[in-house]
Parts: sequence; C-alpha cells; structure tokens
Amino acid sequence: MILIRLEVRDQTAILKLNRSTTNALNLELVNQLAENLQRVKDGSNIRGLVFGSSNYKFFSIGFDIPQLIGLDRKDFVVYYQAYNRVCMDLYTLPKPTVAALTGHAIAGGCILALCCDYRFIAEGRKLMGLNEIKLGLPVPYPGDRILRDLVGVRNAREIMSTGEFYGPEELLQMGVVDQVLPSEQVMLKSIEKAKSLGGLPHEAFRMIKNNRVEMVEAEVLSRLKEKEQFFIERWFSDEAREQLREAIKKF
Repeated sequence: MILIRLEVRDQTAILKLNRSTTNALNLELVNQLAENLQRVKDGSNIRGLVFGSSNYKFFSIGFDIPQLIGLDRKDFVVYYQAYNRVCMDLYTLPKPTVAALTGHAIAGGCILALCCDYRFIAEGRKLMGLNEIKLGLPVPYPGDRILRDLVGVRNAREIMSTGEFYGPEELLQMGVVDQVLPSEQVMLKSIEKAKSLGGLPHEAFRMIKNNRVEMVEAEVLSRLKEKEQFFIERWFSDEAREQLREAIKKF
C-alpha cells in the first residue's frame, strides 16, 4: 500500500502523507517515509522539500496507538527506533524543508513538522501540540531537544509540561510556526519558499544548515539509547497502558 505520495516540480519534492484521514504513524508509513526521504536526499534534481498531507484535516495525528498498543516489546522497539531515525533524517536533511500544515499536527505528527526548517500553517482551527504527558509518556527525545532549540526553554516547558494544543496565532507567537496563511495558500507558499531556498548555492546552504543542527543532532545521538529505553519502559507501564486505552476511544 502506498502511504506516501511523492512528486517533483521544478526541482522541489512534494511529499504528502497519505494514510486515511489522520495519517496515523505505523511502521509501514514510517518505513516508506524513510525511503522517500532518502530519495529526496540522493536526488540530484531535487533542491528542496515540501512536507504535507493529502487531506486538509490532519497533517498527522501521531502514533497509531490502536495498532501499536498490541505490539510486544521487541516489535515496539523496532517501531520506536525507526520513528526516531526518520525524525533525525528529516531534521538533518541537507536541503531546505518546509512543512505545509493544512491540518492538525499532533504528538508524533507535531514532531515531524518540528523537524522541518520552516512551518507554514493554515489559519482557523488547525492545532499543534505534544500531548504525551496526558498519556503518561515523555516526549520522544528528538522532539524534546528540537523544540527547546526552536522556541526556547520557557515556551518548550509550557508546551511539553501541559500537553495542550495550540491554534495558529499562539503557535506563531511562540515561534513554533513561521507563517499563518489562508488554507488554499499554504502549499503554494511552502513550494515558493522551498524553491527560493533551493535556488541558493547548495553547498553553502548545506553548511549553514549543518552548523545550525549539528549540536542538537550530537546531543540527541549521544543520549538516544537511554532515552529510548525510558520511553519504552513508560509505554509498557500500567499507568500509560490505562491512558493509552482511554485515548483509543477518541482515536
């Protein structure tokens, strides 16, 4: 099943999540995302990436909890490590990346958006947030570290400690997103931004981006194994299991 749509227009890759309405992240989708990011990275005819959704309701709801809750520890570890790898692949992609958010970006979906260089969101009731704490879980470490680098410790503390969802204007004020646009303009403006940046000298852009992300990347990779273990222990804890089962009712 094709869960990712990828097309290239004028040297700009447009990658869209395409798994029903919510784009819930299961292993198959994560693996397809990893494969497509590699294609974008290796493509000599690709100068930038726009990352969006094939529908206007959700960018991604995050982890596919109904499917993942039934996995044993070994299979969940495979999934969780694959998810963290794809986040870091996106974050460090040596080409400009723009998240075109025409729908909600929640939890693991929010983290994917944070991994892009820019985020353009549709006006209206389009929400972003990291609600892991309400599920008895920590925020996955790559997302935690990237958010703190992006918006500062105080805003990141509020976002992660409360687990609240935020609308476009609040997100803009906190520095989570870069522009709030009419829904029909989000993809167009995202493509324009990626194309503009992609038209700059590639090697210079790559070095400037690397200088920006390398400290966060180094910190994440140096501690990721222990942080993954902590998340996995919490995922299988009685408290988290209870909260996850309640979340499934609303999924």
